[in-house]
Amino acid sequence: MEDSFYREELLDHYDSSPYRGRLDVVDLDADLDNPLCGDQIHFEVALDTEDPERIALARFQGRGCVISQAAASILAEQIEGQRLEDARALGADRMIEWIGIPLTPARRKCGLLALRALHRAIDARANVSKTGPAG
Repeated sequence: MEDSFYREELLDHYDSSPYRGRLDVVDLDADLDNPLCGDQIHFEVALDTEDPERIALARFQGRGCVISQAAASILAEQIEGQRLEDARALGADRMIEWIGIPLTPARRKCGLLALRALHRAIDARANVSKTGPAG
């Protein structure tokens, strides 16, 4: 019965996520795809104007299977309000826990696509901070 609840929750995230869309102001973003199954994710983050180390808003756009798109929605929901260092420290096990159903190795890649995009966006910001702005 619990498995059924998680499946319904995943479908809700897939069908009507309030986190699907674009932000007016984007501080961090990244695009990733999974060429094996065709999933695509564009993940965006807006930082808090008073605390630029805290995530104010997160949104995604993409296409693909229920797991990849629902996982992006779940991730956006979970990271709003978190500090960047905490969001960067999120691991695969935590993401899979949030998804709430067992995933095969192939589906695991789908479920982790948004997390990988978030990490890429945060890492790109850190690299710019270390080297200074381009130009």
